[in-house]
Amino acid sequence: MADLNLHRDHTLGLARARKVALKWAEHVEEKLAMECTIIEGDDEDVLEFKRSGVDGRMVVAATHFDLEATLGFLFKPFLATIEAEVGKQLDEALAKESTKAAKPAAKAAAKKK
Repeated sequence: MADLNLHRDHTLGLARARKVALKWAEHVEEKLAMECTIIEGDDEDVLEFKRSGVDGRMVVAATHFDLEATLGFLFKPFLATIEAEVGKQLDEALAKESTKAAKPAAKAAAKKK
């Protein structure tokens, strides 16, 4: 059973959600020495990540992210901190991509006026 469970809804669609997931994977590979593997599907992707003491996966769908991870003995005391940081990173990445997605729509609306 997973120690860490996060769910985030979004309106990005699968293509933009994949971008967010890829950026997140690059970040945790670089900063946390995680090994990440992305398995692309037709309707959703699965991003698997692991390192000593952490094993998890993120489901990347057109409307949501579901992240679950199992923490080793040494990481369990830091569950609340890890959960808060991962949630913050994911929220920031989603907000940034949502802003990017809104700009072309706003420009198109302005041209119609």
